[in-house]
Amino acid sequence: MADKATKVGVKPVWTWLTYIFLTIFAVIAVFPLFWIMLSSVKSSGELAANPLSFFPEQFTWEHYKTVIYDLGFLTNMKNSLIISFSSTVITIVVSLFGAYGIVRFFPKVGKHLTRLLITTYMFPPILLAVPYTITMVSLGLINSYVGLVIAYLSFSIPYAIWMLIGFFQTVPVEIEEAAAMDGLGPFNIFFRIACPLILPGIVATAVYTFINTFNEFLYALLFINSSDRMPVAVALYSLTGSEVLNWGAMMAASALVIIPSVLFFMLIQKYIAAGLSEGSIK
Repeated sequence: MADKATKVGVKPVWTWLTYIFLTIFAVIAVFPLFWIMLSSVKSSGELAANPLSFFPEQFTWEHYKTVIYDLGFLTNMKNSLIISFSSTVITIVVSLFGAYGIVRFFPKVGKHLTRLLITTYMFPPILLAVPYTITMVSLGLINSYVGLVIAYLSFSIPYAIWMLIGFFQTVPVEIEEAAAMDGLGPFNIFFRIACPLILPGIVATAVYTFINTFNEFLYALLFINSSDRMPVAVALYSLTGSEVLNWGAMMAASALVIIPSVLFFMLIQKYIAAGLSEGSIK
């Protein structure tokens, strides 16, 4: 009985220590975000005179006005959203058909094919920069959304297929056989049975694809050469300047990129967690 009481008494202690440990790490992880947000509302003089101060002495929105009105940062945000959304939609549609076909019709070939698909990530993007650039120049797709989307599809589709294969493998084939006996055709089974069952996995894959393309820098820098079509990653880099770094504008632009992403993750975090846990069960 004494040992039992000791164990019962020790458990809350370890629970509190776990909470404290996780809270410390959460504060460390969130601290840069708060630093960026607070620095974005400091004046240029305060940033130069006392850059290590945490709270601003006087709030100002001058940097946001500079970024939005003078630098046209919202146009860059629109460009990134168009490119990322287009890449994500095409990737998910193509990958859904590809992953489902591999799982249901070519299961033995699929094991070798998935390994082949994932090997595409063994090569760093810089190795493909020159051939991709030559191809886009010959096709006349430099400085266009289409060329950048095609480049993103080349590495987002293989990974999305690899992820979705794991989700489709969790769908019992007996459910689809029962639906077929009820008169549903192959396309209805795919759209009305299989896809709804792996919806969390589709959301998780789509979010990964969107973020990966939204934050991509190398190909965007190589393929886009006009400011009105420049994605947000390249626009942020252009704020560094050659001699003087405008810290206020950089912080304001970073906050405009980070805050919507954080809010978006807060809204869909349940779907992402459900999708990742579901895909791990095979």
